[in-house]
Amino acid sequence: MNRYLDNKKIVSLVLFLLYAGCVWLAAQESPRHYITYKAIDQINIDGQDYEASWQKAPWSDAFIDIEGKEVPTYKTQMKMLWDDTNLYVYAKLEEPHVWATLKKRDTVIFYNNDFEIFIDPDGDTHNYMEFEMNALNTLWDLFLTKPYRNHGKVLDSWDMQGIETAVHVDGTLNNASDVDKGWSVEIAIPWEVLKEANAHNNLPINEFWRFGFSRVNWQFDLTEGRYTRKKDAQGKYLPENNWVWSPQWVVNMHVPEKWGYVYFSEKEVGAKDVFTIPEDEHVKWYLYERYRDLIDENKRQVTWKKADGQLVGASKTILGKKIVPVLEKYKNGFVLFTKSPFTGKTLMIKDDGKFISVD
Repeated sequence: MNRYLDNKKIVSLVLFLLYAGCVWLAAQESPRHYITYKAIDQINIDGQDYEASWQKAPWSDAFIDIEGKEVPTYKTQMKMLWDDTNLYVYAKLEEPHVWATLKKRDTVIFYNNDFEIFIDPDGDTHNYMEFEMNALNTLWDLFLTKPYRNHGKVLDSWDMQGIETAVHVDGTLNNASDVDKGWSVEIAIPWEVLKEANAHNNLPINEFWRFGFSRVNWQFDLTEGRYTRKKDAQGKYLPENNWVWSPQWVVNMHVPEKWGYVYFSEKEVGAKDVFTIPEDEHVKWYLYERYRDLIDENKRQVTWKKADGQLVGASKTILGKKIVPVLEKYKNGFVLFTKSPFTGKTLMIKDDGKFISVD
């Protein structure tokens, strides 16, 4: 009898843990958010966070694996500030071996360990910016008219004019004879550059933008004291680690609808503000889930079947409201849309992936 009770308790515990794990996983599907505040003093771009504003700025959640599957080997966090001139980002990356080899701007920086920022000001997944830097303070910035899945243009010659960056190494760069603590980056991006992709030319005070923050970290080999990316027995590079602020749930940063939310509070740093992701954004996530099925060759044949314009089996309850996506097909494309039960707006995604909200 006691053994039976013990086994019953064990089964109950296992079921509870499985349930808790499913609840945790479901919660993680929502992108993270961060509130950035206005700086209270001048920020000196030196790779360190000694200023009073940085000391008061809240840290982000620690970065996690891009697919949400593993705990990163080394800790990464970022924090942000803004003033009337710039948007500021500071990131701290734990790393026992800080190394970098790439010195030419606009080379493929993620072939080194790097820190990356992705910015979509208006959240329509089009016309977004990508920025990368390594521990040598070498930059790569580019502008994408559409995600790669939608075959847009990649403007590699585009530069963030006026950007300031700095790196501080807590240890010694490219020295394999010691153990480092890590490196930090500090970045000031002028608003005049960032507003190029926004819906208006004003500062986004009390508004949110979509951001992706990523860290690429490679296993390494040492050859005569020089760091290189590690290869397997067949001579192929081992896959990199991708650690991100807000998980993508797929090894691909170019899925902008999954990026996190950064809210620009009007309050000065040190104050407290509150931000809640709007209900329509939850509907938007689901529309993009269905959209990705529509452009997936393996799922398209099932997904494209329709009844009275509605996607078969596509209705879903979101925040207590029923959402019914509607697919309209045209000779040269389609549009996926639904009416928001929260705001009354029509939320739609065009066949090229662009999101539009219409009153």
